[in-house]
Amino acid sequence: MNAGTGKCRRRLPADQVGLVVEVFRMLADPTRVQVLWALVDREMSVNDLAEHVGKPAPSVSQHLAKLRMARLVRPRRNGTTIYYSLENDHVAQLVTDAVFNAEHSGPGVPGHHAGATELRALHPDTAEHA
Repeated sequence: MNAGTGKCRRRLPADQVGLVVEVFRMLADPTRVQVLWALVDREMSVNDLAEHVGKPAPSVSQHLAKLRMARLVRPRRNGTTIYYSLENDHVAQLVTDAVFNAEHSGPGVPGHHAGATELRALHPDTAEHA
């Protein structure tokens, strides 16, 4: 409800609610969150993702298949290598907002509110992409 206006957002159709629930279900797994976070600003191969999240490639492939069925990631084949990226900017925003919200639970200034120097200290693995 919008404060002071008395207006409510429209009610979502049941099929759309089901899709939203499926998206949140996909975000309820630590490996999938790590995979999605890694893909926020770049595409990566299955092997690169596996190394990045510290899991075996077959396991990461299974997670990617679920994420693809939920329309959160999309594949791109280049020769024998398959690269994955986020399906759209809304997925990137959803994942980023979830991570930033979680940063508010920790001590001190959240990384996304810190200056560039502090941000590099909090997220050294993404510093080269900033």
